[in-house]
Amino acid sequence: MKFLTPQLKKILLLLLKLLVVGGAFYFIRNQLTEKDFNWDIISQTLQKTNAWILVSILLLLTFLNRFLEILKWQNLAKVVKPISIWESTKQVLIGITFGIVTPNGIGEYAGKAWFYDKKDAVKIVFLNAVCNGIQVIFSVTFGLIGTIYINSLHQFIDTKYILLFFGILTAIVLVILLVKNIRIKGYSLQTLFKSLNEIPKSIHRKNMGLALLRYLVLIHQYFILYTLFSVEIPYFVLLAVVASIYLLASSLPNFQAVDFALKGSVAIYLFSFFGVNGWIVTLVAALIWLLNLVIPISIGSFFLLIFNPKKDRTLHSAQTEL
Repeated sequence: MKFLTPQLKKILLLLLKLLVVGGAFYFIRNQLTEKDFNWDIISQTLQKTNAWILVSILLLLTFLNRFLEILKWQNLAKVVKPISIWESTKQVLIGITFGIVTPNGIGEYAGKAWFYDKKDAVKIVFLNAVCNGIQVIFSVTFGLIGTIYINSLHQFIDTKYILLFFGILTAIVLVILLVKNIRIKGYSLQTLFKSLNEIPKSIHRKNMGLALLRYLVLIHQYFILYTLFSVEIPYFVLLAVVASIYLLASSLPNFQAVDFALKGSVAIYLFSFFGVNGWIVTLVAALIWLLNLVIPISIGSFFLLIFNPKKDRTLHSAQTEL
């Protein structure tokens, strides 16, 4: 827009940053104040003999969960241009910060695209979809396995609905294969497959490996927390319940800021079959939310406030030319 002076652009950019950061912490504050958590359980739990060993493992898994996402994005972003782990860290954390104030985290796409030239915006959005898409595939695959397994132990879904679901899923796959060449406004599924094939196979393999490892890290965060709170459920049963929770909760539209409330509600229902205290289930969901979302958003908010997209892009271009 020609009527926007450089000074006015700076002011609007600052307002945008403050709006995103303010919105993020508003959502976080509401969730922490509106829920009456029984935090006394934590202090009692930390007095156990092996508590700090489990806490140390939990903190390591928390770091790995986000670091693996950073490595995933660094791996995919090099399709456009190589970036360092530091650059990938800034882009991932700022993307999460944008995502918390939008339904299903779609603001993350804009947050990452902000780091790149306009001509690369579509490609960055596509690569971010690939980055998140493989994570969804693993969540759905293991979630289905977990749901069917838990349903075999404590039936909460009628068999006819499970058969209906797989029938619909099969029909959708067949329809996709049949209409992949049909174009809508110049685009088709064949175009999507072609774009995927243009990404080197080595990048796809690394993306899949990191995504699988990240999924395993995530569900084992739950395992460590439930072990910490002395919940005695067989290992594979517990992992199946967690996988099922992620599938059922993620299938509903939601804001990341209230993600733990949704997952917590589903978790209370599923864990009730195994006699787990509802307070513990709620507390675990809240702690996962704090570790995996609130801490990264706090760091991402700091990056967002000090980040100058134009200056950063210019500096990176100059370094690439050198």
